[in-house]
Amino acid sequence: MGRALSLLALTAALAAAGWLATRPGTASAPAPTRPRAAARRHAGPQPVPPARRTHHAGRLGLRRRPEAGIVWHHSHALGLPYAGSLVGGVRLPREGVHFFTWDPVLHRSPNRPWRRYGTARLVRTLLAVIDAFAAAHPHAARVGIGDLSRPHGGDFGPRFGGIGHASHQNGLDADVYYPLRDRRERAPTSVGQIDHRLAQDLVDRFVRAGAQFVFVGPDTHLRGPAGIVEVLVHHDDHLHVRLPPDSG
Repeated sequence: MGRALSLLALTAALAAAGWLATRPGTASAPAPTRPRAAARRHAGPQPVPPARRTHHAGRLGLRRRPEAGIVWHHSHALGLPYAGSLVGGVRLPREGVHFFTWDPVLHRSPNRPWRRYGTARLVRTLLAVIDAFAAAHPHAARVGIGDLSRPHGGDFGPRFGGIGHASHQNGLDADVYYPLRDRRERAPTSVGQIDHRLAQDLVDRFVRAGAQFVFVGPDTHLRGPAGIVEVLVHHDDHLHVRLPPDSG
């Protein structure tokens, strides 16, 4: 009798254990997971995803063109390019989608900010010509831009480095470096490095944009309309654009 009761109790216990193992919500069921929001709160700071490239930013891969940051002013070129001053000068950015700037004294990019001021018209002309050049030559390197004028114009001679400039005083002058055959972003050190076809196209585009003068080096053999495209010493590594003396 006692043994029978013991067997009956054991059978009941096993049955109960089997029933509990199959019952929903018991310990055998998977534990609920933490909500994602709560997990993020405990995971610490999350890395910021890199900015996506945009069509308009081109090869720089930026959300916004550097040119969009230009602070525009109604500017005036006073006096002469070689004896003048600049009012309301506009600073060219250190680089853009289609251009870089080059410091002719330190021989590096970018050019220092105080060497990059011109009238609004000069800056707009540079950007328009270079953007059109880039559209026509999508595989060309960015165009190099050198000195414009100082923030308020005036003397830009040898005391500001190198051989200085006889002009560049009233915000109407800019130096533009000839494109290189190897597509490097720097000033050429010899005329043999220049991509003559692309350099001639730049000269032609500045002439069509209304330049008063485009000075080119004597060994470049670049050409253009007489009285506009002029040969000048010390210009074998860059062309010099001068706009007519209208207010910017």
